[in-house]
Amino acid sequence: MIYFDNNATTSLHPEVLKEMLPFLTTQQGNPASNHTFGRKAHTAIEEAREKVADSVNAHPSQVIFTSSGTESNNTIINGIAKAYSNSHFGYSSIEHPCVSEPIKSLAYQGFKTTEIPVNSEGMFNVADVNEETKKSLTFLSVMMANNETGVIQNIAEIADWAKKNDIQFHTDAVQALGKIKVDFEGLDIDAMTISSHKIYGPQGIAALIVNKKIDLFPHMQGGGQERGLRSGTENIAAIIGFGKACERSSQNIVTFNEKVKHLNAILEKALFDLGAVIFCKKSHRLSNTTFFSFKNIDGSTLLTALDRKGFAIASGSACSSKSSEPSHVLLSMGVDLDLAQGALRVSLGLESTENEINDFIETLKDEVNRLKQLTAVAA
Repeated sequence: MIYFDNNATTSLHPEVLKEMLPFLTTQQGNPASNHTFGRKAHTAIEEAREKVADSVNAHPSQVIFTSSGTESNNTIINGIAKAYSNSHFGYSSIEHPCVSEPIKSLAYQGFKTTEIPVNSEGMFNVADVNEETKKSLTFLSVMMANNETGVIQNIAEIADWAKKNDIQFHTDAVQALGKIKVDFEGLDIDAMTISSHKIYGPQGIAALIVNKKIDLFPHMQGGGQERGLRSGTENIAAIIGFGKACERSSQNIVTFNEKVKHLNAILEKALFDLGAVIFCKKSHRLSNTTFFSFKNIDGSTLLTALDRKGFAIASGSACSSKSSEPSHVLLSMGVDLDLAQGALRVSLGLESTENEINDFIETLKDEVNRLKQLTAVAA
């Protein structure tokens, strides 16, 4: 099998696994314990916290470890709702469901919520926020880079606008980390979500980076771990792995982009020659991500055919892959329903090679021609 679904999850890097192994194979103690074992575990966690903080230019005290990007996003949204009872929550129409769904659910609790549209190229524009919304908006979440299209938002501009309008601003940077520079302090934002398994770290560990000026109500209560914002005994090995993955990602951004940009260029030229529609081609996108569709070809059918031939790609967000509905991201951009139904995503990684790309192109060409012939016969 050839794996082209790195936006869903990456493999665990050998250097990360090596760093984790001692914390999986020997007794480390509970980080809350005062004996030698506990102090050693606590120290290891704090060293990892520093590595995570360094990777996004934040202070270690701003890093709150969670189990996933979903938990981080729910923590900031529900924490704000509990701490600020008159909040008005806004979010872009292309947010991951782990942002949009918890915000939508707040409407049932009496909170005002507003979905803000993007343009046809998947870009969020502060000028599109109407005056009525701007006057009452208190919290805004816009993802740094879209997991499906790869579109990179102008977060600096959005954050500046939010600050000027006294709006708390959060960005889901899960897809951005390791692919572009992520600067929490430089962007002057209030909260940010990042996750380990997108940067060759272990699954089941993520972080919420929070500006201390925010009065955030705990989403999980108990023993008071993670500054009281996320109680529960820490997953030491996963945290250590996350720290190492962040350290590696910071050092390898340039190398990563140089490699995948070249491969993506080969892929997208071939897709264009085959007549595919490449979404958001005019926008600034992640160098490893291509979201495309062929007219009159069902995406799930083509995905299954490619999987049988040994290629793992995606039809969009991994968290929505079991849904038969077309991408909400594309629909919010005004893409035709039938074209959106055929959308597929290739997301390259460090292990991807030019030979794999060429093999994929040849297989894709054969499968597209075969499905076109079947469609013609059926018509």
